[in-house]
Amino acid sequence: MRLLFGMILGAALTIGLAYVHDSMYAPLPPSPPPAASEPRPLVNWDVAGTLAHRLSAAARAQWERLTTR
Repeated sequence: MRLLFGMILGAALTIGLAYVHDSMYAPLPPSPPPAASEPRPLVNWDVAGTLAHRLSAAARAQWERLTTR
């Protein structure tokens, strides 16, 4: 049980800290591309959001398929 809790906590901390880093140090998307010496985002949040939406929609569809039988 502790192992599962530790894994979930570690994943949540990793995602949370990446988000904090990107929101504090990375430029906003409409700005021009950063130079090599400027900080860049760690995560492409648009792609991550799209992937999370598709995953949740697939899980909902699967759940509906399983519960309507």
